[in-house]
Amino acid sequence: MAKTFWVLGCLFGLLGVAAGAFGAHGLRARLEPDLLAVFETGARYQMYHALALLATGWAVERWSPGAATAAGWAFAAGIVIFSGSLYVLALTGVRWLGAVTPVGGVALLAGWGLLAWAALRS
Repeated sequence: MAKTFWVLGCLFGLLGVAAGAFGAHGLRARLEPDLLAVFETGARYQMYHALALLATGWAVERWSPGAATAAGWAFAAGIVIFSGSLYVLALTGVRWLGAVTPVGGVALLAGWGLLAWAALRS
């Protein structure tokens, strides 16, 4: 599992840098400032949690693998749902997608809680 989370962290990090550059250079003239801010929030949280996946890969080998593994999957799901919904909302302007974003946020919070639990149990 450690390698899986390292690979996912690296891929999400790569895509986060690409999204950030796309937002800064490709979307600045195309999106309203409020939607550009939404897009940038998605990229920022994707990068934070790509790094969390790298930490999770490390933790899986050293701490409680059950809780650390669950944390990794929660981070991955949270990135897809949270950042993904913000990207789609910003690019399409479909506001109801904002209702999906908190589900991803809860997954990210769960990831942090599970990672803390893994640390405490180690």
